[in-house]
Amino acid sequence: MARSKRKMKNQQVIVAAVAAVVLLGAVAGVLLVQDPAPVSALPREVSVEEAYELRGSDAFILDVRTPEEWEAGHIPGATLIPLDELESRLAEVPRGEEIVVICRSGNRSAAARDILLQAGFEAVTSVAGGFNQWMANGFPSVTGP
Repeated sequence: MARSKRKMKNQQVIVAAVAAVVLLGAVAGVLLVQDPAPVSALPREVSVEEAYELRGSDAFILDVRTPEEWEAGHIPGATLIPLDELESRLAEVPRGEEIVVICRSGNRSAAARDILLQAGFEAVTSVAGGFNQWMANGFPSVTGP
């Protein structure tokens, strides 16, 4: 009889151990399957005021205008990658950072934003009104290369 009780006790221990392993595996699987949290949730489009605030919080400012437009005036600290070169220069855009895309009026920046989102960048927005609106608001700019 004692042998039968010991066997039953051993079976209970084995069942409990298996259940614990299954539970741990399920928890680990959930943790492995979940996508990491995005850098931040950015709306598809922001105002120049919001872009100015994002610039102040170290967002990457991407200007997609032409070199001629850039030299006439651009946001200090911005990076120029003309829209027609963006797809071939994606490696120059940092992953894991908030990206604010700007152009002259907002059309090219929206197209660039969509290119970046399709390429797997997560925190990307474009500036409504573009550099024209940036200047109209009196925000800082520099000229030259």
